[in-house]
Amino acid sequence: MRYIYWGLTAFVAIVIACFAVSNRTVVDLEFWPLPFAVSLQLYLVVLGALLIGFLVGWLIGWAGGLPARRARRRQARRIAELERELGRPSPANPAPANPAPANPAPANTSTGGKPLVSAG
Repeated sequence: MRYIYWGLTAFVAIVIACFAVSNRTVVDLEFWPLPFAVSLQLYLVVLGALLIGFLVGWLIGWAGGLPARRARRRQARRIAELERELGRPSPANPAPANPAPANPAPANTSTGGKPLVSAG
């Protein structure tokens, strides 16, 4: 898996480098209604726009997941609270390895120690 990751990373880096070398033309960017212009190489403009697009998309996705993360935290707190009320162990407070039985079963003495067999 590591080789696939590094292979794809190298491929993308080579494509970006070829794109940058092929598009070194200087372009003027004017930001209307602002009164100034910036001269940049074309590849910087295109790659900068892609980077800004990725960052905006990531931010929108992160913000869209906020309600789900908030609900998951609320549910985890509620589960821990209910487990404390029931006395059940939670992952933060595990149960002892070999708990002793609370009420051992009484011995059956009416059949002389033999198990009861039901007629079915």
